[in-house]
Amino acid sequence: MSKNVLITGASGQLGYELQRTVPSDYKVIACDVSELDICNLKQVEQVVSEYQPHIIINAAAYTAVDKAEEDADSAWQVNQHGAENLAKIASQNNCLLVQISTDFIFDGKQSSPYLAEDYHLESSSVYGKSKLAGEKSVLASAPDNSLIIRTSWLYSAHGNNFVKSMLKLMQNRDSLGIVADQVGTPTWAKTLADTIWRLVSLDKKGIYHCSDNGVASWYDFAVAIQEQAIQQKILTKAIPIQAIRTEDYPTPAARPAYSVMDKTKTEAELAITLPHWQKSLENMLKELA
Repeated sequence: MSKNVLITGASGQLGYELQRTVPSDYKVIACDVSELDICNLKQVEQVVSEYQPHIIINAAAYTAVDKAEEDADSAWQVNQHGAENLAKIASQNNCLLVQISTDFIFDGKQSSPYLAEDYHLESSSVYGKSKLAGEKSVLASAPDNSLIIRTSWLYSAHGNNFVKSMLKLMQNRDSLGIVADQVGTPTWAKTLADTIWRLVSLDKKGIYHCSDNGVASWYDFAVAIQEQAIQQKILTKAIPIQAIRTEDYPTPAARPAYSVMDKTKTEAELAITLPHWQKSLENMLKELA
């Protein structure tokens, strides 16, 4: 018997990859915000009552990191209140809620990878704070029915992201300055989608980390994007890319200087090795080409 899986935020990068990689024993009900606004508790109740999902994957989020600084209400509504609504209804209906979280919950002051148990380290951005509050609400409302997966620097051939922005800039600019003192790990949304399906199929609960392997600054990431895009003939010429500091490129929201996540638990429990970010980037660009 196939299990019903309700995906919120289905038109985003992750929603897209989840639908492409769904295993045959799951039946997906994909809802974007026009079909299901997670901030509306009544609507959440109605949709869950109608489709009777065994699993809800919450891929809906307010992810405009800088915009969230001036539009904090919207960020908190979606990232905390929306997650809480889903957790309450999931708990009442005894279905699993998979809540997607972020490396931006961390303060970025560590110099070794953050563990899934690391909770005392709080971001200074509205986005990071609201996502952390979302995690806590989910754990409070659905302690036995929740799986929280933190990811980082997500990109895909679908939707808007750093990789596609860089390709556009590299086509149209003569040179670029990219921040080199913020370090984390890029993640192909397909890696995340595959990992979610694996965790769900093994009925995992609690907090897990999922990103691709390896470490990069935004500068390293940009350099790799250009190199690989030229190899794959997406770009025709290289432009100079200069490493700059965070203070040379001020943004409304503070980003963590270091947000590499420890994935030992995820890899051990799933008996997998997550791909290196350079390999994932190559595969995503092949798809784009």
